[in-house]
Amino acid sequence: MQERPNYQIDLDVRQTWHRLSRMYNQKATTYGLSMSVGFILLHIDKEGTPSTQLGPRMGMEPTSLSRTLKTMEEKGFIRREEDKTDKRVVRIFLTDEGLNARYVARDVIFDFNKKVESRIPKDHFAIFQSVIEEVQKIVDEELSEPNTEN
Repeated sequence: MQERPNYQIDLDVRQTWHRLSRMYNQKATTYGLSMSVGFILLHIDKEGTPSTQLGPRMGMEPTSLSRTLKTMEEKGFIRREEDKTDKRVVRIFLTDEGLNARYVARDVIFDFNKKVESRIPKDHFAIFQSVIEEVQKIVDEELSEPNTEN
């Protein structure tokens, strides 16, 4: 990568995520899905996933997650059930329709990953993984620091 003056890693991450998001949404719409729906489908466990765990897994705000889950329920992709042992917990389960949509989402992601893996050497992936993990640690540290402004 060519070094730039005033390099901003966050700009590259944001631009790349925006492009990935556009690509996945474009592919998902051909199946009547969205990227958000596809990722949620992939994060629901066979034994059901508490709705409170999906937001942190997905990096989604609760309001956006609630709206998306409601749409998914209306389309017949998911069903909600009270937890058998803790009635305060609502578990999300995939329906047969949701399972079929999950396979579509998985195939789209696998196809993209194969294309990336065929063009980027494995040792580059190891470096990328190391760098992105360190960036995530730095972000976590920044988030845990008290806000000193004002």
